[in-house]
Amino acid sequence: METHQSVLFLLLSVACLLTCIDGQQNDISRHDFPDHFIFGTSSAAYQYEGAIDDGKGPSIWDTFTENHPEKIADRSSGKIAEQFYDLYKSDITDRLKVIGFDSFRFSISWSRVLPNGTISGGVNPKGVTFYKSLIQTLIDNGIEPIVTIYHWDLPQALHDNYGGFLSPKFVDDYLDYADFCFKTFGDRVKKWITFNEPDKYTMGGYESGHLAPGRCSHYAGNCTTGNSAAEPYTVMHHLLIAHAKAVDLYWKQYKAKQKGIIGITIQATWTVPKNRTPEASLAAYRSLDFVVGWIVHPITYGDYPQIMRSLVGCRLPKFTDKESKLLTGSLDFLGVNYYSARYAEDANVSCVIDQGPTNDARVNLTTTKNGIPIGPQVDNSWMYVYPEGLEALLLYLKENYNSPPMYITENGVQDPAAFNDTIRIDYYRSHLRHVLQAIKYGADVKGFYAWTFLDDFEWSAGYTVKFGLYSVDRKTMKRTPKASVRWFTEFLNRRKPKTVDFGEMGTSRRKETRSLTSSPY
Repeated sequence: METHQSVLFLLLSVACLLTCIDGQQNDISRHDFPDHFIFGTSSAAYQYEGAIDDGKGPSIWDTFTENHPEKIADRSSGKIAEQFYDLYKSDITDRLKVIGFDSFRFSISWSRVLPNGTISGGVNPKGVTFYKSLIQTLIDNGIEPIVTIYHWDLPQALHDNYGGFLSPKFVDDYLDYADFCFKTFGDRVKKWITFNEPDKYTMGGYESGHLAPGRCSHYAGNCTTGNSAAEPYTVMHHLLIAHAKAVDLYWKQYKAKQKGIIGITIQATWTVPKNRTPEASLAAYRSLDFVVGWIVHPITYGDYPQIMRSLVGCRLPKFTDKESKLLTGSLDFLGVNYYSARYAEDANVSCVIDQGPTNDARVNLTTTKNGIPIGPQVDNSWMYVYPEGLEALLLYLKENYNSPPMYITENGVQDPAAFNDTIRIDYYRSHLRHVLQAIKYGADVKGFYAWTFLDDFEWSAGYTVKFGLYSVDRKTMKRTPKASVRWFTEFLNRRKPKTVDFGEMGTSRRKETRSLTSSPY
């Protein structure tokens, strides 16, 4: 264990030195990446579309923002959002195409195409027409669509009928919905994502209650009902089974004909041991197992991580042999969303009183060490810039989960600057350099998607934070490019190929990274 700790801190020291070296180099471009590497930008239906009056049924986010405006920073909603439903053609032809993005990631609103959540409850033809037109407009402009089947906006009807994710009935309804999407749009969509960030809306919606549908125990948040100790695990269990069945369906009935691929997207905050102790190192890995492993371990190996089984006990559901077999290897690629990092230390408790995924891991996550932040803090927010964490995460996934093909499906930063968003430009530049490092050390990374194209509705933060490359006037919906638009345009269209040389230091670092990223559990 002492050797492991030495390797850990040597890696962190080298990472800091490499970051300094990177900052002295000329700018990078897409030519530094593999020939077929994809660059795109991401979005989500509820955060972008608006247009709730085209026959769309309500989702849990429509209900949540209406019933609990106090849980949204500016008491706003996605009722109007960016009016992408009406303005998508100009956004694609005048902006995405001009910048030079290869791909655009968006989600289908389940309740827009199936207002009551089921096919028997009726199909909304206007919703289907919208998505078909959106897909075709992207393709006509040389931009590849990548579609998230579910991005947080469950039809309210399913939540009302049987509790939504809490019931195993959800699995069958999701499978029918996914089948509908494959049949309806799969002739032109070649990349599918079953779920976006299951851990985030599972914990936010069922442990802390600050996200829809707003359920939690009294000790965890301000909710009228819920069980933070058990419901998150039940919800994730059903989501994983639904994912596995949807992948199995696609592989058996659609993949050969439609020639597409399917995966799932996770979101992970990288964790760094706070102290030079075995306990802190194990705490960092334990934190990753309760976030990354909670999803990727069953999808790779057919069951939850052993440390979760040990600490959660009977509250963690069990997979049947059939479910376990179906889960094992159930992806063509893994989507990875990364934003920030935290220090981890052991919580030093033998018994958790306020149970739930956050406390069950027995880890204290902090942002500073000896008064020094883990990275620059952005706008007094939760965002601490730690680009080496993305590289470490990609290599961790490579080493522990059979080196899956990966797409970075979200990466970005809120920037308080209205238009001269230099923080955002520096953020992308530094993170892309570390993506290159991860590729150099063997991570099978296929693409990078910026979050996000337009300033949008950011869930509980409403419109108070700005992640977009374009500013959006909330009254007129006018899109105004920020400095990052010019940077990405130059990055994607710079003609002269060049090579980023990280020097001989990278050769020795590769072995060290492998030692660090192999989980001890």
